[in-house]
Amino acid sequence: MKAYLEPAGINKLEEAADCLRDKLLVRLFYYVASRVSEALALIVQDIDFKQGVIIIKHLKNRLKLSCPDCGTRLSKANTYCPGCAQKVSKVIKEKFEQHRRRILPVDRKTLAMLKEYIDRGGPVNRDGRLLLFGINRHRAWQIIKQCAIKAGLPPLINPETGKEHYISPHRLRDAFAVHAVKQNDSGDGLRMLQEHLGHASISTTMRYRKVAGEEHQQWYDRLWQKEETE
Repeated sequence: MKAYLEPAGINKLEEAADCLRDKLLVRLFYYVASRVSEALALIVQDIDFKQGVIIIKHLKNRLKLSCPDCGTRLSKANTYCPGCAQKVSKVIKEKFEQHRRRILPVDRKTLAMLKEYIDRGGPVNRDGRLLLFGINRHRAWQIIKQCAIKAGLPPLINPETGKEHYISPHRLRDAFAVHAVKQNDSGDGLRMLQEHLGHASISTTMRYRKVAGEEHQQWYDRLWQKEETE
């Protein structure tokens, strides 16, 4: 059983999609490696056909903690305020949003399919915004799962837990990352992958270097080659 989808499996997945919308979902999750939330938040204006890119805009809600007495910023581990030294029995929690965006290149075939989809009137008008898909997260997962079943693709095994899972949108994003590492696992290649995937830490990206690499297995096999020939 495999841990990651290979390009041949992606092709079968796309071929199993019943409509252009579902084919586009497969391609955005794999060829663009977008997260589910990012793909479902896309509006028509986020696609720049002239430049051949998609603008991924996402907001992250964060909590800001502060001392109720002096207003000093606190971490979750603070028992005493570093500003006024008072014991912190309760903190003031303030939500704020962090704005980030990535500009991702898109292959020609996906761009052509996006243009056809838009020209056909596929996007959905929600509060004056033309959402590309207009479906929720559960429906997106359901579409990918159904395509995988129709294509005859078996579940994937989680390399860390050993548990089996149905093919999901995130597994397509993983497949992109593993494919990218196999093509270029240099320091520059990994940094480009980190930027493309939107990882805050390179250590998150490096886990794909670990699963994609075959050097460990080759090294281990060579240890016993001499004994096997004797």
